[in-house]
Amino acid sequence: ASQNLKMGRSVGYSYPSLPPGYQNTSPGVPGMQPPPMQYPDGPQSFHQPALGTNHLAASMGSLSLQPEGVRLVNLLQERNILPTTPLQAPIPNLHEDIQKLNCNPELFRCTLTNIPQTQALLNKAKLPLGLLLHPFKDLSQLPVVTSSTIVRCRSCRTYINPFVSFLDQRRWKCNLCYRVNDVPEEFMYNPVTRVYGEPHKRPEVQNATIEFMAPSEYMLRPPQPPVYLFVFDVSHNAIETGYLDTVCKSLLDNLDLLPGNTRTKIGFITFDSTIHFYSLQEGLSQPQMLIVSDIEDVFIPMPENLLVNLNENKELIQDLLRTLPQMFTKSLETQSALGPALQAAFKLMSPTGGRISVFQTQLPSVGVGALKSREEPNQRASAKVSVDIHLTPSTDFYKKLALDCSGQQVAVDLFLLSGQYSDLASLGCISRYSAGSIYYYQSYHHKHNPVQVEKLQKELKRYLTRKIGFEAVMRIRCTKGLSIHTFHGNFFVRSTDLLSLPNVNPDAGYAVQMSVEESLTDMQVVSFQSALLYTSSKGERRIRVHTMCLPVVTTLSDVYLGADVQAITGLLANMAVDRSVSASLSDARDALVNAVIDSLSAYRASVLSVQQPGLMAPFSLRLFPLYVLALLKQKAFQTGTTTRLDERIFTMCQVKNQPLIYLMLMTHPSLYRIDNLTDEGALNISDRTIPQPPILQLSVEKLSRDGAYLMDAGSVMFMWIGKNCGQNFINQVFGVPNYASIPQNMTHLPELDTAESTRIIAFISWLREQRPYLSYITHVLFLFLQNMIEDRTESALSYYEFLLHIQQQVNK
Repeated sequence: ASQNLKMGRSVGYSYPSLPPGYQNTSPGVPGMQPPPMQYPDGPQSFHQPALGTNHLAASMGSLSLQPEGVRLVNLLQERNILPTTPLQAPIPNLHEDIQKLNCNPELFRCTLTNIPQTQALLNKAKLPLGLLLHPFKDLSQLPVVTSSTIVRCRSCRTYINPFVSFLDQRRWKCNLCYRVNDVPEEFMYNPVTRVYGEPHKRPEVQNATIEFMAPSEYMLRPPQPPVYLFVFDVSHNAIETGYLDTVCKSLLDNLDLLPGNTRTKIGFITFDSTIHFYSLQEGLSQPQMLIVSDIEDVFIPMPENLLVNLNENKELIQDLLRTLPQMFTKSLETQSALGPALQAAFKLMSPTGGRISVFQTQLPSVGVGALKSREEPNQRASAKVSVDIHLTPSTDFYKKLALDCSGQQVAVDLFLLSGQYSDLASLGCISRYSAGSIYYYQSYHHKHNPVQVEKLQKELKRYLTRKIGFEAVMRIRCTKGLSIHTFHGNFFVRSTDLLSLPNVNPDAGYAVQMSVEESLTDMQVVSFQSALLYTSSKGERRIRVHTMCLPVVTTLSDVYLGADVQAITGLLANMAVDRSVSASLSDARDALVNAVIDSLSAYRASVLSVQQPGLMAPFSLRLFPLYVLALLKQKAFQTGTTTRLDERIFTMCQVKNQPLIYLMLMTHPSLYRIDNLTDEGALNISDRTIPQPPILQLSVEKLSRDGAYLMDAGSVMFMWIGKNCGQNFINQVFGVPNYASIPQNMTHLPELDTAESTRIIAFISWLREQRPYLSYITHVLFLFLQNMIEDRTESALSYYEFLLHIQQQVNK
């Protein structure tokens, strides 16, 4: 790259040429990894009489900062900056007794684990302050408390938690507003130890994550039954894709696994240019189809027989699911009345609330909510045509309907299976504001796209059987002086800090931005608490509470020391989606690049005492430029004409709705070499040996023709086998004689009785077990190479070129 590299307005500068011989610079010292966090299981016995903010002052002074944290890194010299093991969240600098009670960062983490004392200090650091939550995550251990009194602060309504202080046995001081409260008589008895007079040892004060069974005052009405309504597009286009067969089979297989109890109800609607209801009334020998052709003013025929009890009507329901895929095979109806079908579904569900699952395969064309195509395929995101106008909805019909749904405790989940443009920017609003989920299967076809068929099967199984919370609300509280202002995720904000979630699911993540409203002087620590009130599928009202405690600091170097680079990247990605929609894609890209430039400039100007050549970063932010470059190359934010508009919007939806760990895998996948796995350093989990190969940098430079590689990008795993890969490996893992015999469209590895096969399958299974959805394996070379974030592409810089650009700006 001898000539200067010119870039478009997206980043907007010319780039210096690469110095000769960069390719063989000697590698720097890779960063050391902090030990992984250990979380105590279940309630811990605890010897301090009462832990709280008043006991902190003395212990804070004696803490020394980890020397590695203040280490300086010259990014231009350290080639191997990526740790070879997964990056852990930083451990807050708290007294160990408090730290071991803190919330698990997978559930609740902050972009800065050292909270700046003033907004001025935060502004100076040029880093965003915010929280990332995964509040309803599946947990293997969760303390559940049943008690007629739930102890909360009388003033700010905070739930009692491990970070309150007991002034004596009878009084406790709130860690959010500092009000002194009385300890209720019932709380004096500890149900775990069966001892009276030890309120500080109760599970509520020993666990940062806890669930309460809610008494009747937490209910506005009796808990709703689980109600599931399925709405299927059966136009000619939909039948052509063959999706209905897969969905009905999945439903048949998983009917008994739908979360619920004896009150569970289910119903079905299908639509093309008319709407079809299915009466599943007891006593019928087969389901009865009722057609409503007036889509201008949809009425519901026989509403009492359309949503029926699942247990009592199971045979009719199974009968319908078996016959549905064949019922429309001869249909020539090409129109799609999605809007009226959703209105009908809403009317049917309003009395109870519940979940609507919509399957749509094209642009809605008739009735309310009809849309026109806005994509010109040959000009997707070229420099001349702005995609920005198409990132916003073209109608407010879907948002308004979603808000009506939210008001009646109905969430709508959208499955879009489409070969052509379907305007997800407009359709997605139905799920976004009703706290639903969005799934997208580009070019879905039962014959031509087997990979998508398998993806739909696996995601549907998870979707149908995962835990669900109904009629939920979530509130996030924080210590006085801090304020929460912008929320990210799928929900409706009902009041300044109350999120309305008609459904909550264990795969949904949320983010919030914060600011320091009043100076936090006299405070050693601050706390954050999220409380999620929901109805379980068994009809119980429950409250899940997570509380996190973090130290307050007064110096800029301490703010940088506690920076959580993954959480910062996740929050910035959420902010960038909003910026793309409210301003433009290029504004969002500029803002991401400027976040790196501004924070490293501030660090250089205010923290470094000696100015050194190169691009200096604090150890905590050493991966910041890499992660931001990865975001710029992600489908949500990349330039170039290869990204379809719906695909871009879908990735933006994922950014806003995925828990941080999955968002990071999607942004910066993990690459492993798998043809030389050994048992050295392997994990042993329930009689299985799981190899732990090092994570490699995402650069073609790291690939060898005689190796085999696995790239884990979250919902998909890519495999790349080098042309000269050893025949023995190919034979032992794929069961074929040589490279040329490996099947092209393979999505599964055969389970062979060889050591190599056992090792690889154990490793892949272990990766998959760590996430709620199943990843499928594919061999698409183009996509594999597209994820090589450190390499240069036609429209984006290599990592090294990006660092040179950042350096140029920082040194201005």
